Amino acid sequence: MLRVLVTRRWPEAVEAVLADKFDVTLNGSDTPLTQAELARAMAEYDVLCPTVSDCIDAEVLCGGDRVKLIANYGVGFDHIDCAEAKAAGIAVSNTPGVLTDATADLTITLMLMATRRASEGERELRRGDWSGWRPTHLIGAGLQDKVLGIVGFGRIGQAVARRARHGFGMRIAYHSSSEKSEAKEVDARYFDDLHDLLANSEIVSLHMPGGAETEHLIDAEAIAAMRPGAYLINTARGSVLDHNALADALHSGHLAGAGLDVYPDEPDVPPDLLEVDSAVLLPHLGSATREAREAMGMRALENIRAHAKGHDLPDRVA
Repeated sequence: MLRVLVTRRWPEAVEAVLADKFDVTLNGSDTPLTQAELARAMAEYDVLCPTVSDCIDAEVLCGGDRVKLIANYGVGFDHIDCAEAKAAGIAVSNTPGVLTDATADLTITLMLMATRRASEGERELRRGDWSGWRPTHLIGAGLQDKVLGIVGFGRIGQAVARRARHGFGMRIAYHSSSEKSEAKEVDARYFDDLHDLLANSEIVSLHMPGGAETEHLIDAEAIAAMRPGAYLINTARGSVLDHNALADALHSGHLAGAGLDVYPDEPDVPPDLLEVDSAVLLPHLGSATREAREAMGMRALENIRAHAKGHDLPDRVA
């Protein structure tokens, strides 16, 4: 029977199935494992099941040669050194598709919170500073007819576009490596130049993968290209955005607001952003629905089952 290590707590329903099918070690404390503990696991288990909070780098991968599958709990896998894993003969899988709707919903949530200044209002009310209704209090912006620029038009970007177009009457623009046939459904305009998209969008939402190729893709120059008074939303990866440049743009008023769910060094949040009232900051809740988190676990389980039977992995990424 395969020995499987699950590095963080998963939904109980998924853990129960894993325990029934495999020799599973669960992390009852839900405390992140150290790099040394992860390295030792490479010699003690057949399958390692990490999350975005685990850094599976070359040092960890060199800890042993027993693990032959890294079944990642999540879509993004930039926290795993896939090149080193492949060189060591270790397969890597992820859990695509099952968290699309949850993340798209949260993107819209951040968009509404930022444009309607909802978190500012809640903080004011909880502090006891609300003096009552008045015509000029916390004026925000509506979404109808606004141009939503989507950077990265994969599953989640397309789901956000559908919600924005059909639910709020927004106009859709997008930038990706190539034009997408799915764009026709939402009458989306394609921009092959990122800065052109940024200059033509009133709200920008980021949906590209993490990794070296996209690190700080949205840097100070890109933010300067955005329209004055625009909003920036990020539910992708913290690494794709220069947070210092974003904080400067919010402090100066060049951007009217931002909504963030991901950060470069989680759980740390860039201090400059904590001081900006116009920044809506959530603790990486993109897939945090019961339905999505259970489906993610079951998807990882299917990859482990396939590995155990010697079959092709349904969601192999390396």
